[in-house]
Amino acid sequence: MSFYNFSEEENPAAEDEHYMRLALQEAQKAYNAEEIPIGAIVVCKGRIVGRGYNLTEQLNDVTAHAEMQAFTAAAQTLGGKYLKECTLYVTIEPCVMCAGASYWTQIGKIVYGAAEPKRGFTTKGAQLLHPKTVLTGGVLAEECGALMTRFFIDKRG
Repeated sequence: MSFYNFSEEENPAAEDEHYMRLALQEAQKAYNAEEIPIGAIVVCKGRIVGRGYNLTEQLNDVTAHAEMQAFTAAAQTLGGKYLKECTLYVTIEPCVMCAGASYWTQIGKIVYGAAEPKRGFTTKGAQLLHPKTVLTGGVLAEECGALMTRFFIDKRG
């Protein structure tokens, strides 16, 4: 797993953008595999402990979302199911299922790229997250959304 150390003087937005770009790399893997291009990274204390991208078609599993893959990888890396000191970076706002899973992991922070007005969990209410989870949206939203738009244009093309 990679390690990136941000000094305390740096802007937290720079850190969020750095890790969101890595989540976009995961989303590109999904795109290349003809999966809906969503990517996720779990970071704990400056270390990437989990990665994932959408695998629902490949695995024939509606639960194989990027966040679920990243949560599983992070739990295995850390040797425990709780991710209290971790941050999830995901290119698209999580769905209700993934928000629910994040509740059970007790993840410390969720940072997402583009909003998902049809299926994003915030359409149902942010109370789906653990009470201590901090939520930040809109990080590299244009880039994250553009990959999704391109995917669906190519599918319909």
